[in-house]
Amino acid sequence: MASPPAKRQRTEDAPITRSETWRSDGSVVLQAANTQFRVHWSVLALHSSVFSDMQGLPQPDDQPTVEGCPVVELPDDPQDIEYLLKALYSTTFHCQKTLPLAVVGAFIRLGRKYDFKDLFDSAVGRLTSQWPMTLAEYDTRAGGSIASYPGWRCDAIALASENNIMSILPHVYYRLVQSNTLDALFNKIDRGDGTMAFLPPADLRRCVVGRENLLLKQLQPEYTLGWLQNWTFDDCDDSEWCRAIQESLLKAFLDDNAIRALEAPPSTLSNFCAACTRRIVESMDAGRKKIWEELPGFFELPPWSELKNDM
Repeated sequence: MASPPAKRQRTEDAPITRSETWRSDGSVVLQAANTQFRVHWSVLALHSSVFSDMQGLPQPDDQPTVEGCPVVELPDDPQDIEYLLKALYSTTFHCQKTLPLAVVGAFIRLGRKYDFKDLFDSAVGRLTSQWPMTLAEYDTRAGGSIASYPGWRCDAIALASENNIMSILPHVYYRLVQSNTLDALFNKIDRGDGTMAFLPPADLRRCVVGRENLLLKQLQPEYTLGWLQNWTFDDCDDSEWCRAIQESLLKAFLDDNAIRALEAPPSTLSNFCAACTRRIVESMDAGRKKIWEELPGFFELPPWSELKNDM
């Protein structure tokens, strides 16, 4: 999987450690692997229907306790639990402008599993605003609400796939192949913390196919850069000058082999005559819309209308 490696799993001989989340007046101890968290049933039940139902269940006589509190064992990553409880006990934690993807992932996994609806919805909202479904949102998004790091898009694909958040995938795949060479994707990406981000074979295939589709389509007529190979502007004010610029740009774009399918008209358009500039902008605007409309198919995904988030 592309997700960061799981934390140490519980073993019989590993010591039990207390998390920093240890409320001295707490009424329940949650244990994930070998980490314990002392919190309040009332706080858990307020935000989660699952814990609310769990609180009402009769406790077995032999249930272990710590300082008089029942111990509830959870089969989850202790780091995920830590993030969740920080959000429940600190209202500002999950409202930060940007959050690490690991925190967003914890809210999605545990929010879905235990019905922490508010945290789940806010985390999904961060993903869908980071990688929106429409070209208009793509053009107007300002920054992001998820902190980036090398390989983060690989991890985002894994998170979305594992939790059926399908609507973000075309956009994430696009940004991934636009910003990384295939060599980098096949050889994994160093996250900078001693771990490597990578894609499973199915996702690698989509990247290879999608990248080739985009490189091919972006220069075809009716697509973003089609005007570079299909120069049909007969109202040019200086055909010799504009044609020379067009040929120079075409050579440069072919040489760098970069994906520019969703790029807005470049600043170099100012070198063309007014008539050609107007026609190029119109052509690129129409081409970008066509690319966006077909983007899921480039990566062998269903059309936008069928990319539902099964939540």
